[in-house]
Amino acid sequence: MPDLSLLPTSAVIDGADLRIGGYSLTEIAMEFGTPVFVFDEQQLRARARSFLDGLTSRHARGRVCFATKSFPSASMVAVLAGEGLGLDVVGAGELRLGLAGGADPNSIVMHGNAKSDADIEMALDAGIGYIVVDGFDDIDRISAFARRRTPVLLRVSPGIESSTHAALATGGKGSKFGVPVEQVPEAIARMRAAPMIDLRGLHAHIGSQITDLEQFEAEVAALATLGKFDVYDLGGGLGVRYEPGDVAPDIDEYLERLVAAVHEHLGEDIELIVEPGRSVVAPAGITLYRILTIKHAGRMHVAVDGGMGDNLEYPLYGQRFTPLVVGRWDEPEVLADLVGRHCESGDVVTPDVRLAGPRIGDLVVVPVTGAYCFTMANNYNGALRPPVVYCADGRARLGVRRETPDEQLAREVGLLASARRAD
Repeated sequence: MPDLSLLPTSAVIDGADLRIGGYSLTEIAMEFGTPVFVFDEQQLRARARSFLDGLTSRHARGRVCFATKSFPSASMVAVLAGEGLGLDVVGAGELRLGLAGGADPNSIVMHGNAKSDADIEMALDAGIGYIVVDGFDDIDRISAFARRRTPVLLRVSPGIESSTHAALATGGKGSKFGVPVEQVPEAIARMRAAPMIDLRGLHAHIGSQITDLEQFEAEVAALATLGKFDVYDLGGGLGVRYEPGDVAPDIDEYLERLVAAVHEHLGEDIELIVEPGRSVVAPAGITLYRILTIKHAGRMHVAVDGGMGDNLEYPLYGQRFTPLVVGRWDEPEVLADLVGRHCESGDVVTPDVRLAGPRIGDLVVVPVTGAYCFTMANNYNGALRPPVVYCADGRARLGVRRETPDEQLAREVGLLASARRAD
């Protein structure tokens, strides 16, 4: 039987079918089509509670803010805010989604290395918890638009080179994010002199998909050298398993080590914020595809009805996955590249993977796609962005419907003008 350890915790084999949250993936494909993002809603809620309960049991003034960028959907916000999580948003777009999903504005922290006037004004109008100052221009904008003292955090670039993919490292020297350590005193002085800015503390985020907990401890130690503040936001970045051989700390281990470092270096009387994204949603989500064609051209290519339009993780970061062919549990395995349907050789979901008996028309499950795949979904070759389905207690509900052709064409101004002239 296949290894189900990377699938959502509710996943069970049911004959030639697979169920998540008690609901049949075959029925999901029939009802909602493929490709489709599917979530184990109970696991989502459980992971959110693990973060919140795990943090506040160790540190009373703890706050967990979901990194909206990992799954920017009002439907996801509604689930996680319902479990008590706040939000980390980047810009007005994610803030709009967060408010639509019912998040408490006071629980929201806004980031962005290049915020616009509109971003700052929307954050001020919404009365969010903290705006994170990422550079000196943010100080000028907040000072110009604020009508009352505004709580802010200063993002620091701590100079930590994270052991992750270069595109996911955000705290090293030369990063586009935050204020370099040597410029922090000037930034603090300017904010303390600004009547409309209330500097509450520091923020840092060293990257994503980090599995070495010493990196987070080093982040805490670096912030401790910059003075005493009431609030410290340590960002997110905890990594997850994508393949059976991967090793990643669990939520409890991460929080135990992080809070211990905080109490040692920063104190026990501070407000502590963490911003998990991938580690909340990735393991609870899968992508369901259907095989369209199989080719033998020196190697086997198994092509599905999605690809770069809904999963850019391998093309961008080299992230491998562990797919399963639904119902082929006892079939011999073949070595193949699982590829997409888009017009580019780099359109690979995952290469050199063992698939059990793939045939045209079979369903393929790709686990651990709950983070960043929906985020970067696109219209390559006119693809329609996939729907999102949440499963729990034997029921499936639609959180985001599939994009329609009319919605794509609605943005084509010249086409609409031609249609009006024809009328």
